[in-house]
Amino acid sequence: MSKKHPVIAVTGSSGAGTTTVKRAFETIFRRSNITPAVIEGDSFHSLNRYEFRDAMKLAEKKGDRYFSHFGPESNFFDKLEELFENYGKNGRGEFRYYLHDDKEAALHNKRLGSKYRPGEFTPWEQIKPNTDLLFYEGLHGLVKTDKVSLPDHVDLGVGVVPVVNLEWIQKIHRDGLERGHAADEIVDTIVRRMPHYVTYITPQFSHTHINFQRVATVDTSNPFISRDIPTLDESFVIIRFRIPSMADFPNLLTMINGSFMSRSNTIVVPGGKMGMAIELVLTPLIQELMDKKKK
Repeated sequence: MSKKHPVIAVTGSSGAGTTTVKRAFETIFRRSNITPAVIEGDSFHSLNRYEFRDAMKLAEKKGDRYFSHFGPESNFFDKLEELFENYGKNGRGEFRYYLHDDKEAALHNKRLGSKYRPGEFTPWEQIKPNTDLLFYEGLHGLVKTDKVSLPDHVDLGVGVVPVVNLEWIQKIHRDGLERGHAADEIVDTIVRRMPHYVTYITPQFSHTHINFQRVATVDTSNPFISRDIPTLDESFVIIRFRIPSMADFPNLLTMINGSFMSRSNTIVVPGGKMGMAIELVLTPLIQELMDKKKK
C-alpha cells in the first residue's frame, strides 16, 4: 500500500453493478479535482476474443468444460500485481486497452495509427505521469492465490456483488438483449464459469474494505425464466464495512431515508438511494487518501 500513490480497486463479476460504482467514483473524482489513472480489468486478460474462443474449444476437446475468463489460464494476474506494486512505489506502470466494440476500436486506432479489431488489445503503454491515484475496475482487483496477492497493494478495495440469482438475471438479460446470445448458451457460460467463480471471484470479497450487495425484494427464485431485471426501487443495498470506524453511521442514517443498521458494521439502504449512498460512503475515504498523499 502507498500513501503517496494510492491504489483503489473496484472488483465484481460482469453484470454485477460495478459500472454504477464506477460512475459514482467518476463523480467524486470530478468534484474533488482528482486525476486518476483508470485501469480496465478486461485489459489484463491474457487472451483476446478470438484466442479465447480457440482456447475454449481446445480445452473442451481435452475434457475441460470449465475454461473461463475468471481463471488464471486466461488472465495476467502477475502483470496486474506488478502494476499495482509499481504504481504504489512511483506512480508509474504498464497498462493497455481492450477494444470492446467498433467505437472503441476506431477511437484507439485513430490515436495509435493502427488497425486493431474489436476484441483485440492495444499495445502496452506507460501510465502518464502526475496522476493522483490508480483506479481499477474489473474482475480481479483483489484476487489472491499462492502466486499473487493483490490486496497487499490496494489502499481502498470495494466489492460490488449482488446476490447470485440477481447477478445471473442481469447477465442473462444483458447477454441476450445486448449481445444476441441464445438462452442455453448463456446458461452454459454460467455453469462453465462456476468453479473459477468460487475459487477466484468470491474470495475477493473477504479482502475488500467495503462491499455493496444488492438484494432484490421480488421473487428471483428461478433466474433463468425471469422476464425483467428487478429495479433499484425493488431492492435493498447492503453495505458492509470490514473496519466499522471507516463509516460515520449516525450521519449515514440521518442522510439516507429508510436506512437501518443490520449489524455493527453493516448498514442497509433502499436501492433507489444506492448512488447517493456510494458517494456519501466513499467521498470522505477518498479525501482521506488525498490528505495522506499531501502529507
